[in-house]
Amino acid sequence: MTVRLRRTLRAVALGAVAALLLAGCTGLPTTGDAQRGLPLGASPEDPDFLPLASGPADGAGPAAIVEGFMEAAITPADNWDTARTFLTPDLAATWRPGTGVSIDVSASTRSFDSDVDDDDDTAADGDRAGVRVTFDQIASVDATGAYSEAIGASNSAFVVVKSDGQWRISEAPDGVVLDESRFSRVYDDYALQYYDATWERLVPDVRWFPRRATVATTIAQSLIGGAPSPWLDPAVQSAFPAGVQLARDAVPIDADQVAEVALNRAATGLDPVTLSRMRTQLQATFEASRLQISQVRFTVDGRTLDAGVTKVVEDPPDGGSLVLKDGTFGNLVGGEITPLPGVTDEILALTQPIAAVDVSTSGAHAAVQLADGHVWMAGDGNFDELDARAQLVRPSMDPFDYTWSVPSSTPSALKAISTDVRPLDIAAAWPEASQVSAIRVSADGARIAAVVVVGGERWVAVSAILRDETGAPTELGPTEEVVQLDSAAIGLVWLGQDRLGVLTAGEDRSVLTQVVGGTGTVEAAPSAAVSIAGSRSTTGVRILSSDGSVYARSGSAWSESTDGVLLLATRAGH
Repeated sequence: MTVRLRRTLRAVALGAVAALLLAGCTGLPTTGDAQRGLPLGASPEDPDFLPLASGPADGAGPAAIVEGFMEAAITPADNWDTARTFLTPDLAATWRPGTGVSIDVSASTRSFDSDVDDDDDTAADGDRAGVRVTFDQIASVDATGAYSEAIGASNSAFVVVKSDGQWRISEAPDGVVLDESRFSRVYDDYALQYYDATWERLVPDVRWFPRRATVATTIAQSLIGGAPSPWLDPAVQSAFPAGVQLARDAVPIDADQVAEVALNRAATGLDPVTLSRMRTQLQATFEASRLQISQVRFTVDGRTLDAGVTKVVEDPPDGGSLVLKDGTFGNLVGGEITPLPGVTDEILALTQPIAAVDVSTSGAHAAVQLADGHVWMAGDGNFDELDARAQLVRPSMDPFDYTWSVPSSTPSALKAISTDVRPLDIAAAWPEASQVSAIRVSADGARIAAVVVVGGERWVAVSAILRDETGAPTELGPTEEVVQLDSAAIGLVWLGQDRLGVLTAGEDRSVLTQVVGGTGTVEAAPSAAVSIAGSRSTTGVRILSSDGSVYARSGSAWSESTDGVLLLATRAGH
């Protein structure tokens, strides 16, 4: 496994990962809740205790003061009040922790180079000393809260002076440094929600904020005053007009779990459609962020705005595993298979072996890849060939019933094919990639994930999908590299809104669960795993082994849910 992926995954395994972060557009958010991030669908119960740092020790030397200051980054309470006690009064008043957080491998590997011996407590320049800290940075979260890897040596320079007989820092870089083993105890991931181009679906954009009790304020600031991540921006939009901002730096939540969001006067006179979209967008963001908020109430100058709720398209509930077994094809629930009208009969009539099946959101159509690699469309009593090109990867249907197909050796030749067999060439498809081995369109239809080779390196990447006014896809936005792999991907699926599942073919099969815009975890896959199917949550993933057994997660382990399966199919968006 590459150093880049290994470090990212180890960070999660230890309860931490990389980041650099700011709230909204101006700086690191100084609010957050005290609850550990949970899997999709879980309830925010049993909150963790945040780590507490100590203030400066009496008589500590320059290097010790700097080391203690950096250690105090684990306690963000009151805008890093503990860390400020290591600073001179002038610097404490101006230091900006919100300019970023650099994440290093371990606090124990930091090197402190001081021109003053802490034991001797004398300085060549009297009461002034310099301290340089070197550390191995592994990742960052940028000014918008977006996660990215940033591997390499880094250093920071400090000036320490004697103040009232004690050494204190008079010059320090803005921002803080956290080691990976404690990052996730201080920060958590939150999925801001944006609308797709049709205003009908919500699309997540993961950000990282400090975990404190008032995280609702941080989220509201970031959503209302911020913008989507650059890679996602071409495919999404916000309901909040440019001039609308929070009128105060607080979002109180009353006993009925109603969040009161005070807006500035720019919100006065907004039309009912815009107000309802705004409310829906913010409420959905709070819900996706695992906050116990029942609804949002907008106010201007203390007066409540009449804001309704907009209906959005929701991902349908999981219908069980889609399998080919015992001479039939359909949803396996409770040991019984329910056929799919218009699809099952066409699939059972095939004489050639089937390599993959991806069923549409409605269940009325299915993209079928046969053993020769060609892709067909089953549905409405028909079986039509969609793509006969060589070396095609497994097809992926989107919520608009387009089938996405591409040759593995020609990533730029990506096509989206309608159910009436009308192929569309997708422009700007992974222009820097030399190979593509897997693709999956998300349930919202605004994003496509892929496993691509760029510059000889294998990456899981995501891109925004741009569509015309009819909803037909036209091109991809810029490629955002999510995580690097060192082994081939057997399968790629979506697990909920903002996570990907990758079945990899290393020396031993493994499953990578990767946050899009965040961290990842790796676990061993069931023996002889050959394919993977996603779901609305990370707990619903299914694995098919070569002996026909299907495995599902049972707590932290895999358990066999059925056997005798010839094919494990996938659903559009999963």
